[in-house]
Amino acid sequence: MAYQAGGQRSVPRPVPESPEAQAYLQDYAAYLQAVPFPSVVLDHRWDVVLSNAAFASLFRDVSPHPTALPGDNFLRFVLFHPDAPSVLGDHEAGWCLPMLAGFAAAVERHVHDHALQAIRREIAQDPIMEAAYRQGLPHWIRAVGEGAVEHDGAVRPLLHPDPRWGATECRIVGETPRTLRDMGYTRLTMVLRETRPAATPRRARSARRGASHLSVVPTRES
Repeated sequence: MAYQAGGQRSVPRPVPESPEAQAYLQDYAAYLQAVPFPSVVLDHRWDVVLSNAAFASLFRDVSPHPTALPGDNFLRFVLFHPDAPSVLGDHEAGWCLPMLAGFAAAVERHVHDHALQAIRREIAQDPIMEAAYRQGLPHWIRAVGEGAVEHDGAVRPLLHPDPRWGATECRIVGETPRTLRDMGYTRLTMVLRETRPAATPRRARSARRGASHLSVVPTRES
């Protein structure tokens, strides 16, 4: 059984077997639906366990993808979906690199996790992402500091499809209650902010994913 406040996911995820845990998740899904900002509950593989309608609305214009839909696995979406830069502003530094840093830490903690190893193989098969993982990520962490890899408290640009928001920012708030934490889950909420930064046009952001390398990875000529 899958619980998703923002709509039914395409690939059901395992949920706790105990009736008490299942009942808690059902009630938490109802609570999550009442939150006005995009909010999502993830497991250690970034599989989406719960999400709300605001989360679904943020990604409503994302095109179909076999493995990287934001409502299935958020890490795969950030890294591999061609539409990710059209929603996640400053895609490289604001989203991709922090997620890669979190992924690297998760792989160290869960060495034998088959799902994480599958993602690692996908990264290896993508020349841009492999270069970012092996070369760009260590360079970026040294440049910005260890604190930049944390999601909680980070302010990151968004390009919301709702014109009432448009090019804006969100503060990511990590607020995981003990019961969810004991299940191995993490909750992140994107608190949309009224202040709207100057943004690169949507088309230019989308084109970045097609570049030959990420800006944190030096070119051979440099």
